[in-house]
Amino acid sequence: MTRDIFAGARCPPGGMRLFLGEARTAKEVAYVTAGRLIQHYRDFCLSKGINFTRIESVRPYDTTTLFCGAGMQQYKPHFSDPSCKGTVANSQTCLRLGDLEEIGDGTHFLHFTMLGLFSFREMSVGNAIDFWFEFLATLGLKPDHVTIHPDRLAEWTPLYRGRVPVVPDPECTWSDGNIRGYCTEFYKDGVEIGNIVNPLGTCIDVGFGADRLDMLINGRPPEDVQETLRSAITKIIESGYRPGNKEQGYVLRKLLRSLHRMGGAVDHPFFTEEIARQERLRARYLRLRERHPGMSPEWWFDTHGIELSDMEAPEG
Repeated sequence: MTRDIFAGARCPPGGMRLFLGEARTAKEVAYVTAGRLIQHYRDFCLSKGINFTRIESVRPYDTTTLFCGAGMQQYKPHFSDPSCKGTVANSQTCLRLGDLEEIGDGTHFLHFTMLGLFSFREMSVGNAIDFWFEFLATLGLKPDHVTIHPDRLAEWTPLYRGRVPVVPDPECTWSDGNIRGYCTEFYKDGVEIGNIVNPLGTCIDVGFGADRLDMLINGRPPEDVQETLRSAITKIIESGYRPGNKEQGYVLRKLLRSLHRMGGAVDHPFFTEEIARQERLRARYLRLRERHPGMSPEWWFDTHGIELSDMEAPEG
């Protein structure tokens, strides 16, 4: 159906159930099962002649985000390059800070893995739909319904060939600010499990959440908030970052403090060091606050390195 062929030097090279019977901890089971799901997707892609890459780091591919938030991020230049033709797939570890307030609800993950399929002027929307129906079928999974933007309803509905109900949704669009496209989304048990975007009308950008698929096919319960924070912290550290006052280091520091305030912990020296650091800052703040009443949060941070919201927040 697709080929791993790229024209242009700037282009990159390119009924199953996963239950485990071994006696393992819940965390070990979740890790191994997720790994088997990714491996199964890899094997499926290779069987179609599509090159596959597994990426565990959350380091971004450009300066638009602090962390990689989608498997397509590294491929953005290829969507608008007319000389780039071919198809690749990957599993990309992602981190989305925008979901921080909603983690733990079973549908939002601060840290998650995206199963991706990206085609530049090779696959059609119909090809991508067939690809994903076939892959989901190997997991024993079928969407309850799909959504399509009204502007593409007449054109794309026949591509599903009556396999699933189709619902119009005017929010089925995607844009990174420069590249835009209509999309169609797959739903199961009221949760979006993935979507197919048609950037520029000539390319394919597909992302399916491995964590959501794992929950559906294996019944794995979602991580609670503390577990989600711990996994995100661990992944940031594994990606080569350390706590600091700027950018990724600042985010890591904030997550460590959030976990501590909830009464949680992570087995890493950075956690111990950050808690000791916070105790020193709190002591300094208590000494100085009466001498500097009414000073702004910016002044406290720039002058003393004190995050005022942390000083005023209750300790765990």
